[in-house]
Amino acid sequence: MAPLDRRAILNAGVPPRKTRPIGPNDDMAATKPNDAGTATRPIVKQLDEMLGVSLQVLDDGFVRLVDYMGDDSSVVQAARVSYGSGTKRVQDDRALIRYLMRHSHTTPFEMCEIKLHVKVPMDVWRQWIRHRTANINEYSTRYSVAIDAAQKTPTGKWRRQSSENMQGSAGFLSSEEGERLSASELDLQRIARTVYEARLAAGVAREQARKDLPLSTYTEAYWKIDLHNLLHFLNVRMDAHAQEEIRAYAVAIGEQIVAKWVPFVWEAFLDYRYKSVLLSRIESEIVSALIAGLPERALAVANLNGLLKAGKEGKLAPNRERTELEFKLRNFGLSAPWK
Repeated sequence: MAPLDRRAILNAGVPPRKTRPIGPNDDMAATKPNDAGTATRPIVKQLDEMLGVSLQVLDDGFVRLVDYMGDDSSVVQAARVSYGSGTKRVQDDRALIRYLMRHSHTTPFEMCEIKLHVKVPMDVWRQWIRHRTANINEYSTRYSVAIDAAQKTPTGKWRRQSSENMQGSAGFLSSEEGERLSASELDLQRIARTVYEARLAAGVAREQARKDLPLSTYTEAYWKIDLHNLLHFLNVRMDAHAQEEIRAYAVAIGEQIVAKWVPFVWEAFLDYRYKSVLLSRIESEIVSALIAGLPERALAVANLNGLLKAGKEGKLAPNRERTELEFKLRNFGLSAPWK
């Protein structure tokens, strides 16, 4: 009996991968040379066409693809190699990727990386870099003059503070009030820029002259991140509860870049993460009771777990967990029995 060919087993059923030679300007080297001794790497034609192209976000921001490493097949390759020579391949690439996403096997997604060049307002950037899972190099206003651009708010886009979510917004101010606020915003930005440039002209150090620039001032950065952590970023920042401005960047990255880069991964991400509904134990018991036609049971579970505490004037006290459950029930076509 001939000895088992480990390489043949690992590569069985894997479709041929398109490759391109590594040139002197490429950042990433391939894992191994081909027969001719030239290093190769997987390519995604749609993504190659986007290299260096700026996708406009907000009024003066952008996202620009600089480079990428890997594709859908890289995720599959990483997953299969972990099983060794005993692997029996009964699934195609799409099915395996969906399995990995469904069961939170995250390390294969770390085999893909992407590098972006972004231009973003500083207040949005503060939220962005809370995701401490990327390699970042930002434009420095200690060494260079601050970018002469600040995000401006259209008159119809001034949002009201939410009364239910202290870190969110709900609804908009009137157009008349918006016109006044946009005009004063423009005046403030002009004054801040004039003062900043006057300080520079007077010889003030850049690191000190910048201190009164508004958070609406744009900054630029290179942002390199692996696919696993990028998907977490997108899941959080594409969410309807995220701030509108950073959501605009996340949607641009997700729908215009990631969807073309790794279409199987993107599909699985939408199905099992972004558009999925997570139910806690309490929520699962309530949903099961309602589906079974037992609203009294659902009420008992909710009451037992503190979701129906009385507030003022005999009304239910505010409860964020209950509010979120009510939203999920509506998605399932169910009505909350306590209303």
